[in-house]
Amino acid sequence: MKLFITGGAGFIGSNYIRCRFKKFPADSILNYDLLTYAGNIQNLQDIENSDSDYSFVRGDICDAEKVRETLKKFGPDAVINFAAESHNSYSVVNPGVFFRTNVIGTQTLLECARKENIPRFHHISTCEVYGDMDLDEEKPFSENSPYRPRTVYNASKASADHAVRAYHNVYGLNATITVCSNNYGPYQFPEKLIPLFLTNIFRGKKIPLYKNSHNKREWLFVEDHCHAVDLVLEKGRPGQTYNVGSSIEKSVEDIAGALLKITSAPDSLKSYVEDRPGHDRRYLLDSSKIKKELGWQPVTGFDEGLAATVKWYRQNRLWWENVSKKSPVDETGW
Repeated sequence: MKLFITGGAGFIGSNYIRCRFKKFPADSILNYDLLTYAGNIQNLQDIENSDSDYSFVRGDICDAEKVRETLKKFGPDAVINFAAESHNSYSVVNPGVFFRTNVIGTQTLLECARKENIPRFHHISTCEVYGDMDLDEEKPFSENSPYRPRTVYNASKASADHAVRAYHNVYGLNATITVCSNNYGPYQFPEKLIPLFLTNIFRGKKIPLYKNSHNKREWLFVEDHCHAVDLVLEKGRPGQTYNVGSSIEKSVEDIAGALLKITSAPDSLKSYVEDRPGHDRRYLLDSSKIKKELGWQPVTGFDEGLAATVKWYRQNRLWWENVSKKSPVDETGW
């Protein structure tokens, strides 16, 4: 299969490319990425140095001419859109780039895919499009839940999802969406909670917990997400959305405690800071649809996934020390 991957130098995209080649070594993959601060071509150095049929093009998904030219030359069987601005905190200080990349960029990809008659289009979304949830709410978000985004990031991703559905309904584009819970694992830029806490712990620095530290998230190991994307790409029904979650919920306080314990670091490293504006309390997905229709199941337990993540960051200090310098947000400054 020939895959045109956008945002393949980012966290989830690079893990997907690695997982895909492991599962389908005869695939041909073109990675189209602008290499913004969170994109790192070194994330795929092992793939670059292998015999895999892999190529890279540096490009902006908002650049219709370049996207269409690249699609025409490569002739993919499918486009998978991982490209996105994805950090809520950064969206507070630079909202325009989120609407440009996540909305205009996605629509540009859709239009180019339509004009080039690409057989398949898959879009990666986030649980945050559904909005906030009470901490004691018993009913998780299903694919039929209304979209109620509350932050710039959430709103931009919700808009992108609507564009994908519109292109399916109006133009017949064979498109699907996966809405995933919070991912974690190797190669995640250390602006997100787990790698931020981990890298601070390794440097003996304070870890910044928002004062509402009992807010919860659902945690999904990145490789489990990658396997879900494969199943939807191969078997998903056109025009459908599939939630992808683990049902494993942990609060910020839980995560901090687990990381301090596994690294044998003292509780005194915890520091409580003001919540960012618009901080949601909780997201939880009902993933029964993808399980029933496609047979997907997450296979990585939280303790196992967290241990693997800690081990990777411990062994790749040079990687995270270099990328940490590019972080555009100070989480202690709200």
